[in-house]
Amino acid sequence: MAAPQKGLPIMVGKRAGSSTQTELVDIEWVAKRLGVTVRHIRRLVAEKRIPIVKWGHLVRFDPQEIELWIDDARRPRSE
Repeated sequence: MAAPQKGLPIMVGKRAGSSTQTELVDIEWVAKRLGVTVRHIRRLVAEKRIPIVKWGHLVRFDPQEIELWIDDARRPRSE
């Protein structure tokens, strides 16, 4: 996993049964992590291009899923 960026909280996993749970983060955290605006993240959510956790009317993000999503978007360097 990438090193935490300055100003971003470190998410610590908690054991509960057989699965690891992490604290969900809000849209501002994701925007800051990606270096984009909240409006851009809202557009990605509307286009279903970013993994979300919907809880009622609230939209939250699993930081581990966001990191995997970033890793999947990486392109190999062309030589």
